[in-house]
Amino acid sequence: MAWFLLFLAGLFECGWAIGLKYTEGFTRPLPTTLTVISMVVSVVLLGLAVKHLPIGTAYAVWTGIGTVGTVLLGIWLLGDQASVSRLACIMLIVGGIAGLKLTA
Repeated sequence: MAWFLLFLAGLFECGWAIGLKYTEGFTRPLPTTLTVISMVVSVVLLGLAVKHLPIGTAYAVWTGIGTVGTVLLGIWLLGDQASVSRLACIMLIVGGIAGLKLTA
């Protein structure tokens, strides 16, 4: 269950990171509200997950999921560059997340 909560926390981290772009400097009320809610939910879920997982592993996986998800959503939603080198680096992060999961 802790890993599932951590995965959800990572997804909400992607939500708030992408949400920052849509807030337009926190000038748009609805995107700002949704972004802040995503921030809070992400941190609360992380807090619940670390009750049962090592903090270093959980934090690294949380930020890794957030990083990978945010880059992929940036490519898909915002037209960010999708070069081979960027995608290869994302695969390195995914490999690190998998390694941490396997050794935790």
